[in-house]
Amino acid sequence: MARVGTGVRAFRAVLAAVLGASLVGALAGCSSTGGKRAEDARKAAAAQGRSAVNTPKWTIAMVTHSGDGDTFWDIVQSGAKQAAVKDNINFLYAHSDEGQQQAQLVDSYIDKKVDGLIVTLAKPDAMKAAVAKAVRAGIPVVTVNSGAEQSKAFGALTHIGQDETVAGEAVGEELDRRGRKKALCVLHEQGNVGHEQRCAGVRETFGGDLQNLYVDGTNMPDVQASIEAKLQTDRAIDAVVTLGAPFADAAVQAGKSAGSKAEVDTFDLNAKVATGLRDGSLGFAVDQQPYLQGYEAVDLLWLYRYNADVLGGGRPVLTGPQIITEKDAARLQGYTERGTR
Repeated sequence: MARVGTGVRAFRAVLAAVLGASLVGALAGCSSTGGKRAEDARKAAAAQGRSAVNTPKWTIAMVTHSGDGDTFWDIVQSGAKQAAVKDNINFLYAHSDEGQQQAQLVDSYIDKKVDGLIVTLAKPDAMKAAVAKAVRAGIPVVTVNSGAEQSKAFGALTHIGQDETVAGEAVGEELDRRGRKKALCVLHEQGNVGHEQRCAGVRETFGGDLQNLYVDGTNMPDVQASIEAKLQTDRAIDAVVTLGAPFADAAVQAGKSAGSKAEVDTFDLNAKVATGLRDGSLGFAVDQQPYLQGYEAVDLLWLYRYNADVLGGGRPVLTGPQIITEKDAARLQGYTERGTR
């Protein structure tokens, strides 16, 4: 029996030595690749619907100026929800394309004492008092997409999005490169300052003639009919610029019905736009990366709550513009089909 006990003790000693050596090797490996492994773990946790942090379950609400059925905001929400999973955030979303109703939605979330707010300022005058109320209540606010000029003055931590004037200027320059002489800028939401800035930016750099066309973006048949009528009466128009991805297809159909050869270009990207770029029915698109806007807005509010971090240094955090053409569409097709670009 004594010899058996000695053998067992010897085996345990050897096993302990082996396990110890393995542990040392594992720790050594972590020291050199710990950052990557930690990042992989965070991504895996998010993909499986698990939080990658152990901070409190804060609630963050997003209120946008989106109308019903606008796929652009589906992409924004996709990014926000992914960040919310990673950051252990309870994410809430509401929208209205009426400025006063949007402000009332913000007020309702203030009353619920949310831990952070994400808002758009497409109609800043209607939103000013609501944002100020949130700031007074100690609720940190991040603005996204619209309102870069008003964000800081209204008390927001930072703004995430593209500079709409700069984006418009990029479109004007691209139209010039393509030899266009007369363009139509289709505004689908009256009163949206960002839309006005886009068309003004195009006008600033475009060497040709630019005309604005106001349409009812909530009525797609009306959008198509309005563009078609304009193309029929003015055959000199050789480019149509829509300000949102869902309206690009309406412009393409309008051009076909009108017998127009005008190139259709658009702001924003989705799966249908990527397909249009590949088959040549669209010329180019301006991507402002909406997924990134939603993701970063949630992540920055989490960082502020957790560590008082603020990005931007008082200036907007830009997510665009990026000109997307046929050569880029194939590479991005998979992302657009899964709803993240």
